[in-house]
Amino acid sequence: MNVSLRPVREADLDVFEEHGAGPKGTGELQWFGHRSLHVMRREFEANGLLGPEGGYLTIDARSDVAGWVRWSQRLWGPAHTSWCWTLAIVVFPRYRGKGVGSRAHRDLVDYLFAHTRAERIEAITDVTNLAEQGALANAGFEREGVIRRAQWRGGRWHDQLLYSVLRP
Repeated sequence: MNVSLRPVREADLDVFEEHGAGPKGTGELQWFGHRSLHVMRREFEANGLLGPEGGYLTIDARSDVAGWVRWSQRLWGPAHTSWCWTLAIVVFPRYRGKGVGSRAHRDLVDYLFAHTRAERIEAITDVTNLAEQGALANAGFEREGVIRRAQWRGGRWHDQLLYSVLRP
């Protein structure tokens, strides 16, 4: 499947909102309750969702919006020396299980290593999210460990897995 990443367009925000309206669109592991996209829309107006501390890109599959990827800075010490990118992804239901997530992760890693000075890129996923664990492994990420009870979702705490890839 032809998959690419591109800057978010204003029309994409409507698609993001539609898929974020319930657990059927996001999947149960990404459903954190109803949320407003007003902040995302304001940031889009301000900088197109591409800022110095992170951003969003649309996953485009055959000229259709297949989801989005996001990156943000994580600090492991002083901001000027000890930061990395943390990735997040949402692949819409009809594109799951087709390699879209693996490709989007690989493309985003390549993009961030080519255009930023990051040495490390991380991703965090639920311990039960086998599809995302496979996508991360396929994209070159290595599992580092378990982050216990790190995410509140669905009325209880969930363990997460930390993955990373280092600059070649």
